[in-house]
Amino acid sequence: MKKKYNLEKKEKKIYKTWEKKGFFKPNYFTKNLNRFSIIMPPPNITGSLHIGHAFQQTIMDIIVRYNRMLGKKTIWLMGTDHAGISTQIIVENNIYKKEKNKKIKNNELKKKIWLWKKKYEKKIYKQTKLLGSSVNWDITRFSLDKNFSYSVKKAFILLYNKKLIYKSKKIIYWDKKHKKVLSDLEINKIKKISCNWFIKYKILTKSKIKYIIISTSKPETILGDTALAVNPKDERYSKIINEYAINPINNNYIKIISDNSINPNKGYGCIRITPAHNFKNFDIAKKHKLNMINIFNKKGFIRYKSEIFNYKGKKIKNKINLYNPNWIVNLSSKEAKIKVINFLKKKKLIKKIEKHHKKIFLNKRTNSIIEPFLTDQWYLKTKKLSKKSIKIIKNKKIIFYPSKYKKLYYSWMKNQKDWCISRQIIWGHKIPIWYDIKKNIYLGYNKKYIIKKYKIKKNTILIQDKNILDTWFSSSLWSFASLGWPQNKKKLKKFHPLNLVVSGFDIIYFWISRMIMMTLTLIKKKKIPQIPFKKIFITGLIKDENGKKMSKSIGNVINPIDIIKGITLKKLINKRKKKIINKENLKKIINNTKKQFPNGIKPHGTDSLRFMLASIINKNLSINLDFKKLNNSYNLCNKLWNACRYTLIKIKKYKEIKINTKIKNINKISLIDQWILNKLNILIFNYTQKIKKLRIDLLCNYIYKFIKHELCDWYLEFLKLINNNKNIILFKIIKNILKISHPIIPFITEYFWQKIIKYDHYICDKNSYIIVEKFPLYKNIKYNREIYIISIIKKIISYLRKLKINFKSKIDLMVTNTTKTTKKNLNKNKYLFKILNINNIIIHDNKYIILKEKNFSKPYNITYKIFISYKIY
Repeated sequence: MKKKYNLEKKEKKIYKTWEKKGFFKPNYFTKNLNRFSIIMPPPNITGSLHIGHAFQQTIMDIIVRYNRMLGKKTIWLMGTDHAGISTQIIVENNIYKKEKNKKIKNNELKKKIWLWKKKYEKKIYKQTKLLGSSVNWDITRFSLDKNFSYSVKKAFILLYNKKLIYKSKKIIYWDKKHKKVLSDLEINKIKKISCNWFIKYKILTKSKIKYIIISTSKPETILGDTALAVNPKDERYSKIINEYAINPINNNYIKIISDNSINPNKGYGCIRITPAHNFKNFDIAKKHKLNMINIFNKKGFIRYKSEIFNYKGKKIKNKINLYNPNWIVNLSSKEAKIKVINFLKKKKLIKKIEKHHKKIFLNKRTNSIIEPFLTDQWYLKTKKLSKKSIKIIKNKKIIFYPSKYKKLYYSWMKNQKDWCISRQIIWGHKIPIWYDIKKNIYLGYNKKYIIKKYKIKKNTILIQDKNILDTWFSSSLWSFASLGWPQNKKKLKKFHPLNLVVSGFDIIYFWISRMIMMTLTLIKKKKIPQIPFKKIFITGLIKDENGKKMSKSIGNVINPIDIIKGITLKKLINKRKKKIINKENLKKIINNTKKQFPNGIKPHGTDSLRFMLASIINKNLSINLDFKKLNNSYNLCNKLWNACRYTLIKIKKYKEIKINTKIKNINKISLIDQWILNKLNILIFNYTQKIKKLRIDLLCNYIYKFIKHELCDWYLEFLKLINNNKNIILFKIIKNILKISHPIIPFITEYFWQKIIKYDHYICDKNSYIIVEKFPLYKNIKYNREIYIISIIKKIISYLRKLKINFKSKIDLMVTNTTKTTKKNLNKNKYLFKILNINNIIIHDNKYIILKEKNFSKPYNITYKIFISYKIY
């Protein structure tokens, strides 16, 4: 056996054994009725797992393994997400890189995406196993498989029949380059220096005001104006409210309205209302029942003839001139802006121009510019659903850990707008709506179902809605659809609601809130709405050592497998170079990588990585990846490795002794053994208390302190000095610390468990596996009060080390300011002090003593209650 911790070749074999034995399946503990169920946030098939995935999987696996060791029927649901738009963009970009300007048909693109899915799902599952995640592989799901597709259709149909889903023309964020809808959470907002143009609008009234001044940063959308708005309390404009102004480009009449939302102190206190191209304007238009003029087509070019809709989004017949001037037709917004400004300058309608910081919206995935756009989309009503979801949390039926994230949840849920659930892509769940030639709507799973349900002729032409459901729609069903809903109700009854979900704070709105809303609406037990899970454990975002967000373009991404297996500096640089988008950062990234990892990353093993990740869990929004802690974790694994190795050497040496770790009378064993058993008992108590509160970071602290300090630095050193051959208590301690540590560091604990149990007379079944062993229980034992003597010895040893005194030297021990009981116990346990080669124990009554030592030039002031005077004989 190697002297240093190294399990690289063994980990895969250990995991395969667990899988073969069926330990990950919930039916392993057939007699126990207690259940524990958890879902993994499904990783996107866009690529391999990153350190954030490893972080969350470690947390989940610790909790799963702990509950499994409590004897519960555990089920950990694993699957992958099709990640609609993200996957489609990545595959498209890969094709265009190889074959530029190639036009791909939808069917061909779908085939390419399915091939991508097979490749990366396999990669994700392999990584998950390498991380030691004890997932039930028998029921893995893909969010676009046949059964899940049926679940999504069922959910849509139920929600539609409840009149919670509807189609409407509204203003949304539109990617004109890719002709796709985006949610406001899928965009980046940046500030850019631009201009504000102050434009004159002529007033159609005999009042003293001939012109009203409007400031705008988007003069290209003036053709879409349907009103001007002022504050009703603004005295400057009180006489022209409900009058009309003239559009400076096409001379159409536009009404002047009043609205309390207008800031009279901003600019000239008047704004133009362009409801088809501005979110705030859209809300004002709905409130005042104004028409909406859409001047752009889906590609972002000015239309020959603008569309007009009423405030409800219904197209209406032309009441005004909607033919746009020839000089602006078919121009992009950027080109149209230049033309409009030149036109207004010639007409002398621009009063002034000011520079200002303008917000620009970009697609997070592609960096293409996003514009507000009026379009038909499918929506889910969320106001009623969000109110119910807020009540559930307030009534503590679902508990947030840490509790501070409730506020974030409430703020999002209280400001809910109807959820746009349709997307203009090909990769995803098609909306289960069909139309005939007359545009009648039919709702169903497929054409056969519709023909039968609606009793229509088989030769009727039916065309399915082209829109695809938002990926988060299918993800919102994950907690119950992954258990087989609606077909398989047995698993749903057994394991739903789930005990726990682990999620990053950044997807509380995207995923957590929507799962709660959908489950409360769709899943009922005896007509009572069901919750999806009982606890929500929210984690922060893993960042690099400098607190920067990990990004491929920055070149600071860490692959967890590179930490486990190790990677050379050359390979690490090549990895990062491939993924860099901005080539200008190349030199900087190479230099930073060389500085951070001059020798590459050495292999640390899975357990070291897991222990480090578990130890850095905190309540912060961002968590910095600390390689010093990774080295500490490796050193801890090494300490445990050597402690187990030492134990095995001792057992093999005295193998004729039948080792039975069942202790009948605690007081009959030595004081040192009682002391370590007491420390172990305290560890078990602290562990069980903190894991209930999901304080996994504290568990790591307790285990680290016990293994490194109590076990290795003290107890093993005591044993070496005592030279006890039997070491029965050491055997018991090692067995229990392996069990306690197993949820966090599963491989090293299983490896040594298999070696140690061969010598345990108390365990009859030599095919025992630690993964399904019973977790140690806290015992309310009254240990001998004299065990504090060990603390005295610890202080003496610390003191001797501090003074660099050789333990072979004979020592006089002087104890002062003590009680009669202490005196008695010191004299009673003199044999323990002989371990340290202590010649005499002198009890001194003085409170303070100053000892002069030959080795020190100045008097040494001692502030401990225990003092040492030593002589070398």
